[in-house]
Amino acid sequence: MARLQIEGLSKHFGPTVAVRDVSLDVRDGEFVVLLGPSGCGKTTTLRMIAGFITPTSGRVRLGGQDVTALAPWKRNAGMVFQSYALFPHLTVAQNVAFGLEMRRVPKAEIGPRTAEALRLVRLGGLSERLPRQLSGGQQQRVALARALATSPGLLLLDEPLSALDAKVRVHLRHEVKQLQRRLGVTTIMVTHDQEEALTMADRIVVMNRGAIEQIGAPLQIYREPASPFVADFIGVMNFVGGTVVREGAVRLGATELACTTDGLAPGTDVTLAVRPEDLVVQEASGRELNAFPGRVDALTFLGSFFRADLVSDALGSVLLRADLPVDLVRRLGIAEKSTLAFLMPPERIRIYPGSALHR
Repeated sequence: MARLQIEGLSKHFGPTVAVRDVSLDVRDGEFVVLLGPSGCGKTTTLRMIAGFITPTSGRVRLGGQDVTALAPWKRNAGMVFQSYALFPHLTVAQNVAFGLEMRRVPKAEIGPRTAEALRLVRLGGLSERLPRQLSGGQQQRVALARALATSPGLLLLDEPLSALDAKVRVHLRHEVKQLQRRLGVTTIMVTHDQEEALTMADRIVVMNRGAIEQIGAPLQIYREPASPFVADFIGVMNFVGGTVVREGAVRLGATELACTTDGLAPGTDVTLAVRPEDLVVQEASGRELNAFPGRVDALTFLGSFFRADLVSDALGSVLLRADLPVDLVRRLGIAEKSTLAFLMPPERIRIYPGSALHR
């Protein structure tokens, strides 16, 4: 059964449509991430779920109850804000207890529940400190403890890690995911960080211009992007313009490329998309499908791999980025201006109607 149901949710600010007809079912205990660029409507959607913004149309149901018209504090939800929103003059324990006091929890319960929430986020020994005496990561844990102290049926996270430095952010996203799994609390998180979404979500909801572009598991979103926007926003993607020649064949430059054409008619302009890690560099040109000679225009070391800019005259001199293992680059002696052979596996090529994206 869906713990959270969003039905046709829209929000207009005057003539501006911030969210357009968003519908989503979130299962009990699921971790769902709303992902998209700034201005795509993800935070507005989260705030409508929380009750801070009134929808122009649509419904929000939580646990089967219509909560669309309820005030935020009357919904069984806890929220963690991007800015933490801690009271600077209150101690850690007092900040965590605040939500319980607002819900008029009996005083005898507030102390134990506050202590338990702080234990969950590993801050039990810092209960008497003020927010200014904590690091950014510790402040975020306090905000999380405050949201969890009320035992919410729904946890809402509004870009909770964006203000932290990269190393702390990586550590905390693992902690938050592990805690969510242990508690089994249904969670909706907003982020523009694709790596956060891919590593934390059970399902990702990609949003663009106020609407949902695609919903799916992280691997599905990455491997099977439903639109050029999703393909471009998630990870790194090569886009190449071509024309359908016949079923299973597309022309690039003076060369035919084998790939699925999804029933598109011959003569249709299309955009081909392939991930840099899916381009395969070979020691010698073979007879495989989609094997081409090329040269390395640039080679950049990125730690665990090299990113090569490949150009092939056979493909009309388009530039393709390829991610190459370090040991392969060393073994083959690949360097800038090297010539080599590479192939584009047909099963790794995605195709979209329309001309190539402007990059």
